[in-house]
Amino acid sequence: MRNMSPVLERGYAEELDAADPLAGFRDQFALDDPGLIYLNGNSLGALPRATLRRLETVIRAEWGTALARSWDHWVDLPTRAGDLVGELTGAAPGQIVVADNTTVNLYKLACAALDARPGRRVIITDRDNFPSDRYVFEGIAAQRGLELRMLDTDIDEGLDAGQVRAAVDEDTALVSLSHVAYRSGALADMAGVTEIVHAAGALMLWDLCHSVGAVPAELDRCDVDLGVGCTYKYLNAGPGAPAFLYVASRLQETLRQPVWGWFSQRDQFAMGPAYDPAAGIAKFTTGTPSILGAAAVEEGARLLLEAGLGPLRAKSMRLTGYLVELGEAWLEPLGCALATPRDGARRGGHVTYCHPEAKQLTGRLAAAGIVTDYRTPDRFRFGLSPLTTRFTDVWTAVAATRDLIKGGESHD
Repeated sequence: MRNMSPVLERGYAEELDAADPLAGFRDQFALDDPGLIYLNGNSLGALPRATLRRLETVIRAEWGTALARSWDHWVDLPTRAGDLVGELTGAAPGQIVVADNTTVNLYKLACAALDARPGRRVIITDRDNFPSDRYVFEGIAAQRGLELRMLDTDIDEGLDAGQVRAAVDEDTALVSLSHVAYRSGALADMAGVTEIVHAAGALMLWDLCHSVGAVPAELDRCDVDLGVGCTYKYLNAGPGAPAFLYVASRLQETLRQPVWGWFSQRDQFAMGPAYDPAAGIAKFTTGTPSILGAAAVEEGARLLLEAGLGPLRAKSMRLTGYLVELGEAWLEPLGCALATPRDGARRGGHVTYCHPEAKQLTGRLAAAGIVTDYRTPDRFRFGLSPLTTRFTDVWTAVAATRDLIKGGESHD
């Protein structure tokens, strides 16, 4: 390709990689296929080498040799890992615990919030929220005879705080929204929306699945009440890794969660005849935790904290901005529509394009060793993980997409 902008040359991407202060972190992941370009870290993060070593220790030494004696230090692992996640999300210690999965945590916290607002009969979420969120609230509303009020958010531009202001009223008990939209990557105004919800006397529950590890959340500063999130995306804790939940310290003693398990009992090993909830964040756990999963969460969080929240967010914005710039030159003229906010301050860690053959393009890219992701309706996502994604990966993926749409094979 001749006479094109230097920004569109592969050499420009190579210069960005050479100047990237986080470039060395990629070597800390088990990305051993040199031909693979993995741009799906917003769905399943890569495997840290430290996690391989940690899990081998847990399996061989702690489980294999020490056996049940390891519970002496396993028992508080979910809260230790939770405090590390708290450092990534702006939560002081003692407010996050690693437990269960996102769906179960949504149920527990939603029920606790509703019980804390007796007489109020409205739950608010949006139609573009992740399916599990919507299904959980639909089920709770049906079970309790409540109204589920759905906001019609723009699936590309994301949540408008004005919609929340117009929807909440004196009958609203709970509002639950995603900090980063799973389809478009649109970033919500956490502080502004939370303030609107509180002004109506309701509680706010944020889903952090697509933000933790990519976007600063600042839960305490934003006066958030409740939060949930998964750990297998940017936290790189692995498939099926346990989720986490956040309960602000000011609410921990007044809220009552509905699933009473022995790990949330005050004196669990007394095996008492009646349930007496533990103090603090432990009361929001349920049964025996996943030790392997919690250990993987701990390692993933440590790696992100080593890189630093500021550098992570800065690189994420550079990566997504670079992709949008390439897409504007190469993809939009070929019928792709940017389905993510163009303003970098309003984006999370992934960029989405709309194209009538999005599903086919995702499959053809995968066949070429470029892993992206498809989402309805007719959208394909590039998930850019700051610790593992190179600028040359972005260049190659966008160039390959361009060539597939054009029907050619040249990647120059």
